[in-house]
Amino acid sequence: MPKMKSHSGLKKRLKTTGSGKLKRGHAYVSHLSHNKTHKQKKHLAKATLVSKSDYKRIKTRINCK
Repeated sequence: MPKMKSHSGLKKRLKTTGSGKLKRGHAYVSHLSHNKTHKQKKHLAKATLVSKSDYKRIKTRINCK
């Protein structure tokens, strides 16, 4: 059976931290920014970590250590 290919789109969207956790960006940033408050846009600009419930599923899709 052939090897599983990693999801190349997902690899571009995530980065691995030094401790091995996965860092991701927020959704709802790309457009319609005039409806959002300054506080909301400021918080969306910061990266966050992948939640524990999604971590196992995502880790199998990308080949990172």
